[in-house]
Amino acid sequence: MRATPPLLDLLTTWRADPVTIVILVGASVLYALGMRTAARRGSPWPRSRAVAFYALGLGSYALVELGFLGTWSSELRWAFVARIALLLLAVPGLIALGRPLDLLRVCLSPAARQRVDAVLDGRVFRVLGNAMFATLFAAAVFCVFLTPLAGVLRTSPVLGEAIGVVTLGAGLVLVVPMMALTGIHTSTFLAIEFLLAFVELVIDSIPGILLRLNDTIVDGVTTLTPGAAWWPNPLHDQHLAGDLLWFIAEVADVPILIILLVRWHRRDRREAASFDELTDEEHDALVQAHLRGVRAADG
Repeated sequence: MRATPPLLDLLTTWRADPVTIVILVGASVLYALGMRTAARRGSPWPRSRAVAFYALGLGSYALVELGFLGTWSSELRWAFVARIALLLLAVPGLIALGRPLDLLRVCLSPAARQRVDAVLDGRVFRVLGNAMFATLFAAAVFCVFLTPLAGVLRTSPVLGEAIGVVTLGAGLVLVVPMMALTGIHTSTFLAIEFLLAFVELVIDSIPGILLRLNDTIVDGVTTLTPGAAWWPNPLHDQHLAGDLLWFIAEVADVPILIILLVRWHRRDRREAASFDELTDEEHDALVQAHLRGVRAADG
């Protein structure tokens, strides 16, 4: 007996979920209105960003929620785990490629834009937009899959739908500020953040590894749901969920590392530009101050 679905089933299984459809239509309309407003203000929105938003962002959201994973999320552990992991780690990043936050800023008045920038540069979003926090938050969310709460969330029709919306919202709150690159961090902070990001490559893989290696049904749902001929038994279903969670968590860390590299590059450019703007006298004074600090430390 097979334990994984045939490719044809993966490609042809769809559902009509009203909540997802409303979100897709609402986001599409708002983004289109934003592009029209930007064009009227003399700032035409790049087509590449629009394609990224609609095809990659909303397209991936529709694929996850309306396709195979969303259809069988309540019956199959691995479908539920893959759905939540993708909504948290992958779909928000693809949506953010369309730069919806930048489009919003273009459409706002100067005063409103300043208020938005002040919020994004505030302490809350500095924490949420931190790569370390994002990875640790994802690892904490994935730990829920190791508890009976996962079974409740998966098998409840209401909670199952609500958790999808909440997960996507949480992912957007984490990823959009990170990709907006708000705030200016020191090179030392970025170096520490980069090093810790490598440590977190291991941290967020732990829940998936534990799911894969555990031979006890951790979510408390031990009954076998009747399904197709390839339907896995509960334990194998859990092992498949662990494999997918492990894989998705590791792959999703790559964009975070890329974002950190971009941040580091932009920080270097800012520092180089600030040095170029110094006069010869200011540059000499800065060098002398540095040398005095070195001599004092040696003494």
